[in-house]
Amino acid sequence: MLALHGIKGHGARWRRIAETSLHDFSVIAPDLRGHGRSDHAPPWNTEAHVADLLSVLDARDLDRVDLLAHSYGGLIALCLAHAAPERVGRIVLLDPSVGLPARQMHDQARRALSPGFFTGPEQARAERGSAWPAASAAALEEEVAEHLVQRGDGRWQWRFEPAAVVTACSEMAGPALTPPATVPTLLVIARRSGFVSPEYVRACRATLGERLAVAELDAGHMLYLERPEETGERIRRFLRGRAGHGEA
Repeated sequence: MLALHGIKGHGARWRRIAETSLHDFSVIAPDLRGHGRSDHAPPWNTEAHVADLLSVLDARDLDRVDLLAHSYGGLIALCLAHAAPERVGRIVLLDPSVGLPARQMHDQARRALSPGFFTGPEQARAERGSAWPAASAAALEEEVAEHLVQRGDGRWQWRFEPAAVVTACSEMAGPALTPPATVPTLLVIARRSGFVSPEYVRACRATLGERLAVAELDAGHMLYLERPEETGERIRRFLRGRAGHGEA
């Protein structure tokens, strides 16, 4: 399984759900270009991400994988599935960021230009705790340990390239790409985020028919960190083929 994080994120965020819910899978969770410990050099568009990911699969001699993707990672997963459908088995989309309102993405892109710095890990942890009020203390500690880096001037920042985030915001405001018609897909919607519109669900169902399963969780956008057990159970049911009648 290839797991794709969202903007400002990193692959290690998948560690907990991989260890607790995906025992039957070898989960590959790279840092996307412009994020984490991967190369931060451009280009940062979906085409570059798709090329990077295909290189990862080729390097591991993997002909076909399932995709697990969150937020902007969902858009990249969809682009990968359309570019190389023969390489994709099934897709799990966790609150994907596709076809989002232009004004919302404009505002988010402008905020990304000033990512903010911290005086130390404690301040960074407090900021992340405020942004993720439902996440566990362990998840917050792991985020700080994995994703925070100290600059040459002594200040601290998260490991991502702001320009890559701006590029992603522009792409998330583009047309609402749906999965290929032949790829079984689970769409998990976070009820409290508002990222997935009813129109997008209808578009996916029109494309996929019975190949689409839809689930909703009472969570914010970071649902797999806020509700890891429930999210993991939805994913397991889908992957084991026990999600019927369009629900998971």
